Amino acid sequence: MHLMKNHEQYARCLVLAGGGFRFGYYLGVHAALAEQDRAPDVLLATCGGAIAAAIIAGAPDARTRFDWAASPAMYRFLCAVQSTPHATPLRTVAGAARRWLRRTPAPRIPDLFRDYLFELPATLPLPPQPAAGAPALAIVGARLLFGPGDVGAARADRPLFAQTVFCPARLLDGRAAPAADPRWSAGAVAPHLEVDSTAPLHDAVRISVADMFYFASHACQGRHYSGGVIDLFPLELAHHLARDVIMERKMPFNPWLAAPALRAVFGIDGAARLRHVHGLHADAWVDTRDMAQALRGHGIGKRIDWRRNRIGLAAPASHAAYAAQVRAQWDYGYRKGMAAMADAQA
Repeated sequence: MHLMKNHEQYARCLVLAGGGFRFGYYLGVHAALAEQDRAPDVLLATCGGAIAAAIIAGAPDARTRFDWAASPAMYRFLCAVQSTPHATPLRTVAGAARRWLRRTPAPRIPDLFRDYLFELPATLPLPPQPAAGAPALAIVGARLLFGPGDVGAARADRPLFAQTVFCPARLLDGRAAPAADPRWSAGAVAPHLEVDSTAPLHDAVRISVADMFYFASHACQGRHYSGGVIDLFPLELAHHLARDVIMERKMPFNPWLAAPALRAVFGIDGAARLRHVHGLHADAWVDTRDMAQALRGHGIGKRIDWRRNRIGLAAPASHAAYAAQVRAQWDYGYRKGMAAMADAQA
């Protein structure tokens, strides 16, 4: 399926669709595109991809970007992520089981203010500002349409979220929110996309990584936001932004954890959304469906500390080990980016 283009668009958009704390692979993808003279002039990012987007825009070349992602400051940031009192194994498993058993999409207003597993440090170690000639950034988040006093109430037909893109581009003004499409959405997402050109980049990135149940919602300019997980595959928005679009073929949602969480909070059928996106047109597809296997052991996982009765993040034991993980991620992304360019030119 091809979408309409217009002359005001950017030339090329790379969609950075999630990735969590394995965001280093996007730096490799970008390096491969640049090597093939296909560097994007706009990055559309969600979740962990927003960290990579900020690094790509803020550092002038591939080597500097890698060094930033693998830096001691980034390692200290990841090591400083702390478990909350909610992160007990029994409570976490029970919550996941309830969401899996409950098939009703977004039946009640979720507690995205207090019910989360991990506390992020206050400051993300990002470059201070975009470099000269940097690509434009568009970062996905979800504005909360409810407050702490609404938590636990029945949703009925009330929309709870507004899909939001933090970007300066007017190309997205007045667009429908892809996350609200009734083919996969049960009405918990408002129908119109919101565009915010005033939020600081640090806040936009922090908002996008704030996945429900993992991290708290983020307050910015008097409003509260949750993460870019509201739409991990914003391919339609990429087509509005740019004439050419490069997108990932993503692995399916975990049917026991991620898919039920998405349904419970946002009222979205993630499998239906992903199937639809994979049926759309992209000028090049970066196939990362094997990432869980290919990067096994090369990312920040979860671990159970039985003595403390806590689930925590399993950061590498040293900065050198962390840098080796980022190198493995970068190499994987570079290989995938080069393969995508070869397939697109075949």
